[in-house]
Amino acid sequence: MFELSLRWKGFPLEEAKKQLKYIQSIPENEYGAYIEQQRMALLQHHLTHNPFYQGFCANRSVLKWKDVPIMQKSDLQKPLKERLSNGYTPKNVYVNKTSGSSGHPFIFAKDKLCHALTWAEILDRFGWYGIDFNSTLQARFYGIPLDWIGYQKERIKDLLSARYRFPIFDLSDKKLEKILRAFRKKPFDYINGYTSSIVLFAKFLNKKGIHLKEICPTLRYCIVTSEMLFESDKKLMESCFGVPVVNEYGASELDLIAFTNRENEFVLNNETLYVEILDEKDRPVPLGKEGRIVITGLYNLAHPMIRYDIGDTGALDEKSTAKNPLLKTLIGRTNDVAHLPSGKTVPGLTFYYVTKSIIEDDGNVKEFVIEQHQLDRFKIMYTSHQELLPEEIATIKKALFQYLEDGLTLEFSRIGVLDRTKRGKLKQFVSYL
Repeated sequence: MFELSLRWKGFPLEEAKKQLKYIQSIPENEYGAYIEQQRMALLQHHLTHNPFYQGFCANRSVLKWKDVPIMQKSDLQKPLKERLSNGYTPKNVYVNKTSGSSGHPFIFAKDKLCHALTWAEILDRFGWYGIDFNSTLQARFYGIPLDWIGYQKERIKDLLSARYRFPIFDLSDKKLEKILRAFRKKPFDYINGYTSSIVLFAKFLNKKGIHLKEICPTLRYCIVTSEMLFESDKKLMESCFGVPVVNEYGASELDLIAFTNRENEFVLNNETLYVEILDEKDRPVPLGKEGRIVITGLYNLAHPMIRYDIGDTGALDEKSTAKNPLLKTLIGRTNDVAHLPSGKTVPGLTFYYVTKSIIEDDGNVKEFVIEQHQLDRFKIMYTSHQELLPEEIATIKKALFQYLEDGLTLEFSRIGVLDRTKRGKLKQFVSYL
C-alpha cells in the first residue's frame, strides 16, 4: 500500500527505481565525470528555464562550478511561485516546508520524478537492513500535527506505511509506560524517529532494568534521525534495546544525505545529491578537514537547490572516493555557535558535550538544553527526577570553565518539560545573541 499510494499521487516510483539502479551501475572510474556532467546540466537547466535562479546568478559568470554562488536558506524565503521553473506550478509539483529548526523556514518544491527518486533512495538504504516499507512494522517516534485534518492525514499515512506512531510531545514516565506496553503486544521490526526521544525511552528502560529485545523479540534495528547522535547515547540504546543503532542524516528539502551501512560507515548519498565541504571562503577543504556542508540536488528540475548551504558542519573521511564518499564527522549547525567575552568562538555543542559528560552519570537528569542569553551568561534547563545538588552544579561549572574560559555566569533551571519545535525536534544549544 505504501508504494501504491505514491503511484496514485502521480510519483513515478518504478521509473525512479530504474534510474537509481542505472546510477549505481556506473563504475568508479567513470563516476566523477558522470556527476560533473549531471551537475552542469542541472545548472544550465535552471539558468535557462528558471527566472528566479537567473536573477540569483545575475552579473556573475558561472562557466565553472567554483563560480556558482552559494545559496542560503534566507535566499529561498520568498513566495514559491516566484522560484519555480517555467512549466511548473504548485499544482504539478510536490510541495512541502522545512521544519524551521534552523531559524529559516521556507516552502520548497520538487518535480514528481525528483520526489520519487527521494523515496527510491530511502527505500534502497533501508533495504540494506531488510526493511520493507510495505510490510515491515515500524515503531515511530515522531511528532504529529495537532489540528484535526493534519492529524488524520498522518494517521492514514501510518496505516499505509506499516507504522505505529508514538507522538513525542509528552514523554512523561506515564506515557513511556504506555509505549512499553505497545512493545509487549506488537511485533515491531524496527524503531525509527527523533534521536532525543528514543534516547529518553532508552533511559526509561535502563532505569527499570528492562531489555527491550526480551519483551519484543521481533525487534531488529533502531534507526535514529533529525538530531545529533552522540556515541554515549548510541551505546545506551544498543544496550537497552538489544539491537544495532543506525544513524540517518537527511533534509526534507533535499533527500536522505547520509546513512550508516553494515560496516558502520556513514555513507553519503552521492546518487541523487552532490555534497561539498567548503571553508568560509567557499573553497573545498581537504579530506578529513571540517567545513560547511553544501549540497546540490542533482535531479530537481522544478526548483533550484544548487550549492545550498544546509547550515551544518562536517568532514569527509580520508577514504572517500567519487563513488563511495563517507562522512567522517557531523558536527551540527553552523549558526549555533557560542561567542565568549574573550572574543573566542566555539561550537555551541561544546557546552552540550562537556555538560553531558557529567550531568547524566547517575541517570537523574533525563534531558537538557543550553541557551546563551549574553556573551557571559548561559542558562542550562533540565528535566530530572531530583534537582541537581550544589556540588553537582559546582562540578559542571568547573568543567565548563576548564574547557572554555573563566568568568561565565551559568544559571541552572529545573523544568517539567523542555520546549520542542512543532515537529517535535529538540535543539540542544540555542544562542539568542
